[in-house]
Amino acid sequence: MKVKPLGDRVLIKTEEAEEKTAGGLYIPQTAQEKTQTGVVIEIGDDKEMITVKAGQKVMYDKYAGTTVEIEGTDHLLMRMSDILAVIE
Repeated sequence: MKVKPLGDRVLIKTEEAEEKTAGGLYIPQTAQEKTQTGVVIEIGDDKEMITVKAGQKVMYDKYAGTTVEIEGTDHLLMRMSDILAVIE
């Protein structure tokens, strides 16, 4: 299935949360904090409003976007204004 965002929306593949701390302790799935970084997969058709490109790693608002499952992988569909920074 291919999803193409419309307008100023961006499709982001979320990164998995770390299951193990630096000290070697395992964190249960229920205690893991929602990840706030991901990789841009697709961008909408409003090229003037969108300043990120496909393949860039970004940081976004904690409660932003709509969760979409594509081929068994979680993605977020969100507005460009919810993206806070590009991670290099």
